[in-house]
Amino acid sequence: MLQATNIRKSYGELAVLRGVDLSVQPAEIVSIVGKSGAGKSTLLHILGTLDRPDTGRLTIGGEDVFEMNNKRLAAFRNERIGFVFQFHHLLPEFTALENVCIPGYIGKRDQQMTERRGRELLQYLGLSDRANHKPGQMSGGEQQRVAVARALINEPAIVFADEPSGNLDSGSSQELHDLLFRLREDFSQSFIIVTHNEELAQMSDRRLEMSDGILV
Repeated sequence: MLQATNIRKSYGELAVLRGVDLSVQPAEIVSIVGKSGAGKSTLLHILGTLDRPDTGRLTIGGEDVFEMNNKRLAAFRNERIGFVFQFHHLLPEFTALENVCIPGYIGKRDQQMTERRGRELLQYLGLSDRANHKPGQMSGGEQQRVAVARALINEPAIVFADEPSGNLDSGSSQELHDLLFRLREDFSQSFIIVTHNEELAQMSDRRLEMSDGILV
């Protein structure tokens, strides 16, 4: 599903990634752990095509993504990749359903089909009764589940999660962890998760540790 080779990234004199190689299989959940400053989030942003490396090659679903121009890459990202971050980044003026559907609207998908898919996802995540609520009317765990639904609306092949439970209490964290594995079973998506949560890391198919800009 994903193949990264010799990914390097520096900011000035600071080498953040020093030659990362990683392959991820279809429907595999990989967790990346490590101390703050080890380069985990930088790697995730590059693997998710939000940033470009200084050198290295990345293929997702067999496509060499950094050979694409920015416009094509943005379309590819919208169509094929989902993101879940520590903070949900929901737009406060929109309802849960509207927030979920935004990537579909951006991708110019059929509005009725997108909204039907959005309602199905909210139902799947136990949020049917929250479809018309705005983020401020929902708990932190509910907001994060809406963010998960948004990540899934375009049926991506791979989902990147950066500390997805880092802003949740222990009960909501456990619910979210269970949900990620249920999503893999039901939709066969691959997940790459950066986390400080050792329990989540141990649940994954593979637990990788990052240190000083490389995977060890």
